[in-house]
Amino acid sequence: MNAPVSSPDANAAAHPTLAELARGPVPPSAGIEYRPYWWDAAPREHAAPPVPPNADVVIIGSGFTGLSAALTLLRHGRSVVVLERGVPGYGASTRNGGQIGSGNQKFRVKRLIELRGRKKAEAMLREGVRMLDYVGHLIESEGIDCHFSRCGRFRAAIRPEHYEAMARDMEDLRQVAGIESFMVPRAEQHSEIGSDVFYGGSVLPSDASVHPGLYHAGLVRRIEELGGAVVGQAGAEGITPDGAGFSVQTPRGTVRCRNVIVATNGYTDRLVPELGRRIVPIGSGLIATAEIPEAIFSRLLPKNRAYGNTNRVFYYFRAAPGERRLIWGGRIGRVAGNTSPLAFRHLARDLLHVFPEVGSVPVTHAWDGMIGYTYDEIPHLGRTATGVHYALGYCGTGVSRATYFGHKVALQLLGDREGQTAFDDLVFPAFPAHPIAKRAVPVVETWYRVRDAADGTMSSLKRRS
Repeated sequence: MNAPVSSPDANAAAHPTLAELARGPVPPSAGIEYRPYWWDAAPREHAAPPVPPNADVVIIGSGFTGLSAALTLLRHGRSVVVLERGVPGYGASTRNGGQIGSGNQKFRVKRLIELRGRKKAEAMLREGVRMLDYVGHLIESEGIDCHFSRCGRFRAAIRPEHYEAMARDMEDLRQVAGIESFMVPRAEQHSEIGSDVFYGGSVLPSDASVHPGLYHAGLVRRIEELGGAVVGQAGAEGITPDGAGFSVQTPRGTVRCRNVIVATNGYTDRLVPELGRRIVPIGSGLIATAEIPEAIFSRLLPKNRAYGNTNRVFYYFRAAPGERRLIWGGRIGRVAGNTSPLAFRHLARDLLHVFPEVGSVPVTHAWDGMIGYTYDEIPHLGRTATGVHYALGYCGTGVSRATYFGHKVALQLLGDREGQTAFDDLVFPAFPAHPIAKRAVPVVETWYRVRDAADGTMSSLKRRS
């Protein structure tokens, strides 16, 4: 039986509606909760236990990567301390949309083959499926109540040419990696989504969804039950080689250990410069609505899947588990911080473009988080020249990749051959001019939005001619 989710909003009338947020300006004092909806059912704990002086392994970062690694190590008899700069789970592991895919969405199959060769591409794609399966296996074997569901994913085509390209790619995916899917033409898309703005789409029926807050909380409980420590307010300030191991300095004390794993993804800093140069953080924002009347909701999301689209600057959405809320995500606004309605206005606009009939529905929550992007848009795990293990760079598909890579990097640390992956021998490139790359993110995003709009205009003109 799944853990309960939050109840419908008793004070929904105090919140601005989607239409009001989309039009703007909405005053900062408007009744929006600027924190993840997921925290309603899984509040972030604020107690900070002492920093243990010794451990076999110190893991830096308390997201899905770090917790998955910790669980694997504990089950292999190692003592583990997980260090977190803030409250455990404060970062993107409890700030994402809770969609779980195979991690194969970044490249079309033919493009991946061009980049990596057919043999390597096939290995990477097949391992992507194992990532998805591993999440389901872990949740079931650990008995974590977090609304895991094999709901499937509908990816909507923004333009007719996107539909045709997607159909070819889905066939390539089946031939190369054995991944099953099916296409839904525009004439039949109301069986998948109650909107007329798309041109059909594809369905990956094995993709899944989860309540990320409850998933994270469940992992923490298992780790603590096995004797591991998850310590907040204890960010690592330095890693120093110390004889046969390391000393990890925190503002609350030093931990001596045999091994270190860095699992910071979008929150990677200069703690390990070799890794800091290889990750650019990109903001992602989400909003949650109040409950939508059943008659409308069942028409909008008839199969209750996870959803996305084919734009360069894409959006993604789903229903909250057990409720008729919409959880809608996309890139965060570039102008304001995470406590300003202006930062989330474009999300309401995108939502109403797809579902114009819900303009009067209130917006209850708005939040953001950081995605860790790599230069080659491929996740990486391995070991630095100084012997520090790492797993990071999930490029927006972190629920499955982080869980799986955390497990695998832990096995690699143990010298277990089961830790081998198709990603082990990939070069991990640094970003050229890394500081400039970080500052360029909003400019690139704006350029992509312009290109998406221009492509849509050209496509419309071609259809009329």
